[in-house]
Amino acid sequence: MLSADLQKWDELFRAKAADLYPATDPSHDYLHIRRVVTAAVKLAEEEGADLHVVLPAAYFHDFVNVPKNDPRRKQASRLSAEAAAEYLASVNYPAQYLDAVKHAIAAHSFSAAIPADTIEAKVVQDADRLDSLGAIGIARCFTVSAFMGRPYYMDGDILAESRAPDDQNFAIDHFYIKLFKVAEMLQTKSARAEGARRAEVMRGFLQQLKQEAA
Repeated sequence: MLSADLQKWDELFRAKAADLYPATDPSHDYLHIRRVVTAAVKLAEEEGADLHVVLPAAYFHDFVNVPKNDPRRKQASRLSAEAAAEYLASVNYPAQYLDAVKHAIAAHSFSAAIPADTIEAKVVQDADRLDSLGAIGIARCFTVSAFMGRPYYMDGDILAESRAPDDQNFAIDHFYIKLFKVAEMLQTKSARAEGARRAEVMRGFLQQLKQEAA
C-alpha cells in the first residue's frame, strides 16, 4: 500500500499518464501503464524496493514511445529517462530520487541491453516484461504485429517446427525469438513465478491455435 505522500504523487502521475499515453496504440497505452504500475508496486513490496523510485519509473518508463521498427528503438528508454526526469523536476519531485528513477527507466528496455543495477530497476524491468507475457502479452504481440503488417503465422508450419523462427514476418514467431526468453530472464523471485505461469498460458494458446488453423 502506498504511503499518504506517495498517494498524492500517484494521483498526479496518473493524470499525467492519462494525457501522455494515447489509446491509438493499445500495446503502449494508458492501460499498459496502469498494469505495469500495479505489478511494479506489488513486486516492490515483495522485494523490498523503494517505491519513491519504482512508482515514477513505472509510470514514465515509456515517456518517449518509439515504434518497434524505428531505427531509434534502442534509444527509447534513454530518451524516456531524460524526459521523465525533466518532468519530475518540473513538479518538484524529490531530487534525491531522480538518478535512480532515470536508471530504472533506462534499464527497463530489452533492446537497450542496459544492466539493471538496483533492485528498483529490476522491479520496474520485471513489471514491464510481465506485461509482454500471458493473455495480455498475446494481445499486445498481435497488436504490434498488426501495426507492422505481419500475418499471424506461416501457413504450413504455424509453430516454426521445421524452420528457424522469423518474427520479422510472422507474429507467432515472436513468442520463440523473444517472449519465452523474457520469461526466463526475469530477475526477481516474485516475477519469475508469475512469468512461468504466464508462459504456460501462452504455450496452451499456441497449441490451441495450431489445432484451429491447421
